[in-house]
Amino acid sequence: MTPERRRPLRGAFWYCARVFLGVRLGLFLLSWLGPGLIAPGGADAGAAGVFQQPAMHGWGLLFTALQRQDANHFLRIAVFGYHANDGSAAFFPLYPIAIRAVSFLLGGHPLPASILVSNGAYLAALVLLYDLTVRERSEPVARTTVLLVSLFPTAFFFFAPYAEPLFLLCTVAAFRAAREDRWGRAAVAGALAAATRAIGIVLVPALLVEAWQQSRGGSGRGLRRAAAACAVGIGPGVYAASWWIRSRDALAPLHAQEGWQRSFEPRIWVTLHRAFHLGTCCPGGTGFGYWAIDLALVGIVVAAAAWGAPRLRPAYSVYVWLSLLIPLLYPFPDRPLLSMPRFLIVLFPAFWVIADLVERRRVPRTAVLAAFPGGMAVLTLLFMNWYYIF
Repeated sequence: MTPERRRPLRGAFWYCARVFLGVRLGLFLLSWLGPGLIAPGGADAGAAGVFQQPAMHGWGLLFTALQRQDANHFLRIAVFGYHANDGSAAFFPLYPIAIRAVSFLLGGHPLPASILVSNGAYLAALVLLYDLTVRERSEPVARTTVLLVSLFPTAFFFFAPYAEPLFLLCTVAAFRAAREDRWGRAAVAGALAAATRAIGIVLVPALLVEAWQQSRGGSGRGLRRAAAACAVGIGPGVYAASWWIRSRDALAPLHAQEGWQRSFEPRIWVTLHRAFHLGTCCPGGTGFGYWAIDLALVGIVVAAAAWGAPRLRPAYSVYVWLSLLIPLLYPFPDRPLLSMPRFLIVLFPAFWVIADLVERRRVPRTAVLAAFPGGMAVLTLLFMNWYYIF
């Protein structure tokens, strides 16, 4: 990397580090005060397949208050590995592998390892996102994007033992490399992203679109770029092959979704209609708060994606829209948008759109920068107290 490229990255690092530390300190404060502050929800430790009982008082809360729900599955896989018929196949392997590697270096402490992996990956992701945003949009939009991504109501998952920060890092790295026409790096980063979360497979069509757009000028490298985009499938392909060797079921990661009560529903409009009905028409009903939260947060990002469709580079739009549509094909029966508020936080091009609107003063900055962290504080408090915020 040339000195000219290092200087912008250093500037990006110090800005992103300040945002990261500000949010991290805020979450430490909530972690100290939040658990037990309200009556516990129904998503108890047993239902979450707990790896080990998290500390519920004292200094340990600073590090265990976000050890909830799927975090325990990742920790269990990192320590004990995968097993057939226990639903673990739904959790893609790169994050547990990273936890195990760092835990080994720490002398066998998986929870601190998971925190280091998640937090370190998120800070690195912010730096790369800032740099990519400066190239694609502008520096003011980059600064606002980093703020919005870090303060979105479900952004606390970036600091928890979850796979989202590692996925964001690999995804941004893949797009950044592709835009630099470094397709070997794009293939590696994309394959790692697709080995972190199942939805990473959408990088194949997204990067194919980018490869086609770059090759329209007749540079003669179209096949190389397309091959690199398709190479992203190596990540989930290797994971599927491991399950074939283990249980003769290469589709075990897909079949595991049925164990989590998700089933294929091709009629996306049915899922959307039910989500809208539950989130708007049943106040006071059981689960209405969850339905309304899901609908509101998904609505924000869908509106941003729709507004940005003609304003974003096609590859970014493909990434956002496929990432939104595929979870809708596998809804949870009683909560159609379950987990989607968490899935949204890695859709960085949608945050570009919101940041653009904020910078152009079409959306009030003060309102956004008050509503986002306020929502984050509420949802973090609910998550820490075992409510169904997944």
